[in-house]
Amino acid sequence: MAPTASPVDVQPIDRLEEKVRQLVGIIDTLRADRAKALDEVARLERELGAAKNRLGEAAGAAAELTTLREERELIRTRVVQMISQIDKLNL
Repeated sequence: MAPTASPVDVQPIDRLEEKVRQLVGIIDTLRADRAKALDEVARLERELGAAKNRLGEAAGAAAELTTLREERELIRTRVVQMISQIDKLNL
């Protein structure tokens, strides 16, 4: 007499398969989120670099402005001295 096969309960296998599918879906979602995050990081790094460049340019402009103001004050002092000397000549 041939042994009879006992019925196999496939319900736990079906649940395991569903859980594996869910995990694969979660992994796909996480990979997509990671790719988006990496793109965002790259974009922000570019923006940061541009902001640093603008900051450097602004610092250079501020230094140039200070130099120009000092030169203007020096010229103003010289002009006042020249006018004073002209006044002393009584022309």
